[in-house]
Amino acid sequence: MEIILYVLVGLIAGVVIGRFMLRKLLRNQELAAQNKVKKILKDAENNAEILKKNKLLEAKEKFLQMKAEHEQEVNSKNNALNQRENSVKGKEQSLNQRIENVNRKDQEIENLKKNLEKQLEIARNKQDEVEVLKMQHITKLETIAGMSAEEAKNQLVDSLREEARTKAMIQIKDIVDEAKLTASKEAKKVVIQTIQRTATEAAIENTVSIFNIENDEIKGRVIGREGRNIRALEAATGVEIIVDDTPEAIILSGFDPVRREIARLALHRLVTDGRIHPARIEEVVAKTKKQIDDEIVEIGERTVIDLGIHGLHPELIRMVGRMRYRSSYGQNLLQHSREVANFCATMASELGLNVKLAKRAGLLHDIGKVPDDNPELPHAILGMQLAEKYKEHPEVCNAIGAHHDEIEMTSMISPIVQACDAISGARPGARREVVESYIKRLKELEELALSYPGVEKTFAIQAGRELRVVVESERVSDAQAEILATDISNRIQTEMTYPGQIKVTVIRETRSVSYAK
Repeated sequence: MEIILYVLVGLIAGVVIGRFMLRKLLRNQELAAQNKVKKILKDAENNAEILKKNKLLEAKEKFLQMKAEHEQEVNSKNNALNQRENSVKGKEQSLNQRIENVNRKDQEIENLKKNLEKQLEIARNKQDEVEVLKMQHITKLETIAGMSAEEAKNQLVDSLREEARTKAMIQIKDIVDEAKLTASKEAKKVVIQTIQRTATEAAIENTVSIFNIENDEIKGRVIGREGRNIRALEAATGVEIIVDDTPEAIILSGFDPVRREIARLALHRLVTDGRIHPARIEEVVAKTKKQIDDEIVEIGERTVIDLGIHGLHPELIRMVGRMRYRSSYGQNLLQHSREVANFCATMASELGLNVKLAKRAGLLHDIGKVPDDNPELPHAILGMQLAEKYKEHPEVCNAIGAHHDEIEMTSMISPIVQACDAISGARPGARREVVESYIKRLKELEELALSYPGVEKTFAIQAGRELRVVVESERVSDAQAEILATDISNRIQTEMTYPGQIKVTVIRETRSVSYAK
């Protein structure tokens, strides 16, 4: 029992001691937790204080920035208001000065009015006195002359009327003579100034181009075996290739400058490349034609830019470029048109007319000479129709159509274009009638052969002494080719006038093409 009692006492004491220790441990943990909470609160308060200070600083900076911007805006508005106020004050001062000037002038006018009224009153009184004296004088004259005042007045009026009529007729005649003389002088002055201010070269086109070569060995390669290369080149370009004894030169003969230029450039490429055979010739000629077409557009664009002409239709620009390869009575058509445009601009400026329209009409006046097709119309009418088609100004269209009097002139620009066209063509050495008629005859020769069915291309060569006709092999047989040559020869004999004789050659070629794949 004692042992049990001791054990119970020991257990109770252990429980009491353990409880006491547990309570102490809990108290220590509670104190540690309170200290930690206090530290966290203190740190939070410190962080909050720092954050508060930072926010206050940011707010102050933003306030200062907004204040500065507001002050700057207020200052700028104040400056603007001050400027407006100064401007208003200046205008007010100017207005006040004008009002003072008006008031002063009103006072002067009022004074003048009063003086005029006084003078009118004096004049009326004097007029009454004059009327009285006049009536007395008339009465005395009637008594002396034995004629009433009305009869004397009528007699005097008749006499004065006859005298005035005679003087008027003399004066009118003098005025008309002086006007004619002055108009003639002014017209000559304008024309002379126009010619002197626009100086250009007088160049005459021909029908032959010379292709220079380094040595005569190249001539054999150009001719080819049995002449096949030269025949292919002539067939592709329509230009006669003359290879004779002329040293280091090949002659290209043809009336069409475009064909001659294509032949010259193609021959240059072939000789430079060294590969000369029919297939290569056709390829090079096709590329050269494309190059010439691009060059025509470039020449047209450069021309209108040089002349300061804007808004021209692309098709009209292309036609302007084609003028480079056309001639008018031996005179280069583009050079002639540029010259006429400058003449028109100068003359319109002298006369006070629209310079831009005059220059535009001068450049386009011969546009009817270079269309792709050649209808049976005068070139002036055709040019006018083209200008109307591409929406040119009515005055420009009328000037184009009337420059050879095909239609009536309806604007002042039309006679200017006509006069400038005559000035450009009348200069010494500018034109040559023989060349133009010769080229016209060659064109008629080619068009005559083209009128037959089955004819693909025609070329007048050897200065018009030979006509080569290329026909389609599918439509024209060998027998029909012989008949065609005879028919064309007979038509040339009956319808055309020409010197010597013309050789008609009909060419029918059959090609078989296949590709190896």
